[in-house]
Amino acid sequence: MRNYIMASILILFSLQVMSSPSANEPPKIVAHRAGTGDAPENTLPAIKKSLENGADAIWITLQLTKDDVPVLYRPSDLKELTNVSGKVRDYTNKQLSTVNAAKFYNEKNKTAFSANIPTLEEVLKLKYVLEDYPNVMFYLDIKSPDAENLAQPFAQALQKVLKETNSFERTRVYSTDKLYLNAIDQMNKDAGRKEQIQRFESRDETRDALVDITLGHQCKLPVDKKERWYGLEMKRNVELVVVEKFTLGEGRSHSNTVLTWDKSAIDCFRSKGKAYIIFFGINTAQDYEKAKELGADAVMVNSPKEFKKIVNEKK
Repeated sequence: MRNYIMASILILFSLQVMSSPSANEPPKIVAHRAGTGDAPENTLPAIKKSLENGADAIWITLQLTKDDVPVLYRPSDLKELTNVSGKVRDYTNKQLSTVNAAKFYNEKNKTAFSANIPTLEEVLKLKYVLEDYPNVMFYLDIKSPDAENLAQPFAQALQKVLKETNSFERTRVYSTDKLYLNAIDQMNKDAGRKEQIQRFESRDETRDALVDITLGHQCKLPVDKKERWYGLEMKRNVELVVVEKFTLGEGRSHSNTVLTWDKSAIDCFRSKGKAYIIFFGINTAQDYEKAKELGADAVMVNSPKEFKKIVNEKK
């Protein structure tokens, strides 16, 4: 009997905008974790420094407190960056407001920053931001664990803050956990047009589309008038599992490869409608030049201070 072989590619990870630019327009600069290379990450001093150094947008990481307040913090344990231990979810906002969020950074870099764990509301109400940087975008990366139980409360808390600070148009949500994005979509169904929480496409959808283009040479993105935002590393090591299906079973083989954006990928994403693309992990002049050559809308960097020099040198 003749065997028919069908190969499909599955991706397994062991991982840990702005208008489209013209040919000569450089990518916008997004401060990763508010500028973790220049100041304690996800703090008010980091935001201030990044804006002073020319960042066009601020990427901040959010978790939910015990009393359902979105605050800025990334690691799973507070002891990694602060003077206390435990999960953000174990503390109230009032308790976290007195935590030393600059402890790790100061010890590592011999600096003397003073910073606590700010709330999202506090950030969006910063007077100097509203007056001096009214057009800056804030990208909100949801990192809270236990998405199965927290997705809906987080979406509700987020909507409340954005409504109270009139910030729907100057924020956009990202999360590697699609449950949070699904909860936002569900909430948007009942919200008015001006109270829609904007979000990125999911990481899985972005990655899988890039795999189809670069490895399968297929452009399968949806075609509609919806504005779509994508964020992913410009280069990413991934593990591929090739599944071969036979009449009497299937075989699997593993291989490692580097998933890389190229012109055909950019062209595919842009051919299907309004697409805005942010490259993560851009921290060298060489990578910046490559992102600029490909036409990325923005690049996420750790140090806006260093990229202020790089951008000025490349003009």
